[in-house]
Amino acid sequence: MATLNENEVKSLNEIAHPSLEAGTRIYGETKVFPDYKANPGEKFLALVHGIAHESSLSYVAVLQAIRAQRKGFETAIYFYGTGAINATAARGYPTIGKSAFGGMMNLNEGIEKYIKEGGKVYVCRFGLGLHGIREEDLIEGTIPCDPLDLQDCLIEYHRSGAFILSTFQI
Repeated sequence: MATLNENEVKSLNEIAHPSLEAGTRIYGETKVFPDYKANPGEKFLALVHGIAHESSLSYVAVLQAIRAQRKGFETAIYFYGTGAINATAARGYPTIGKSAFGGMMNLNEGIEKYIKEGGKVYVCRFGLGLHGIREEDLIEGTIPCDPLDLQDCLIEYHRSGAFILSTFQI
């Protein structure tokens, strides 16, 4: 243990730690809105232009798609631009599939779970090419798409009245 000076000890002891025991509730649990379920035929599209692990944007979009799917929506995720990076199966350190830190593989695991539960994942080939990712590097079950498919996908989901979650990271 480090040697502490008088002020460090004083500062450390000003507030007792931990101030609350593990398991102490510090937030309420009241859900404000009803737990909506999809009406027959309703769709949900998560449009993702975010870099893996640069923010929580991409991972939260995957979690939202999983939740919408479990509510009965016909769902899809479309990774485009920098978002295409999210769909690579060649992630890990020191080997593929290994986590160098807790949560490193959350995105891959989320996408794999989403596909396993019946979701569709589209990945823009142009986005792949911009970042040197080959189609054979994609997570199994993801669907590579022509760059021109992005707009037509949006038109299709818009015309169906889908809820479209559009995320964009600069």
